[in-house]
Amino acid sequence: MNYWLMKSEPDCFSIDDLKSRPKKTEAWDGVRNYQARNFMRDGMKVGDGVFFYHSNCEIPGIVGLATIASTAYPDPTQFIKDHEHYDPTAKPEEPRWLLVDVKYQRKLKRTISLAELKAKEADMPGFQLLMKGNRLSIIPVRADHWNYVLALE
Repeated sequence: MNYWLMKSEPDCFSIDDLKSRPKKTEAWDGVRNYQARNFMRDGMKVGDGVFFYHSNCEIPGIVGLATIASTAYPDPTQFIKDHEHYDPTAKPEEPRWLLVDVKYQRKLKRTISLAELKAKEADMPGFQLLMKGNRLSIIPVRADHWNYVLALE
């Protein structure tokens, strides 16, 4: 089993939005970064754990848990001309962008804020979320980091 952290701006798509979806599952569309796409394509497996992270908000942090519910498949928004995620270079026979389905598990008892995680950085060496310049919307999480963060709850 692998673990991931997936970021979303809560005013765009929140943990509560995921919880309210039919079957508590949603396609994680709109990823337009090759490294994040490659994580979905090459690393994510059905059943992998996900930290759901709210970014670009008053208190950014880990707010819930989800699981990967599908293998990667073409993101249909890349082909929709009026869609904000349209990519004119993507072709149905050669899709450029992928997505996975994500299934809600639960909200955390409290938000584990980015500030709190930074304060504990010495206890989690190598936690990619805390590395300088890391702005990816999807990052892998080591099992020891996963367990450490859950123990903070």
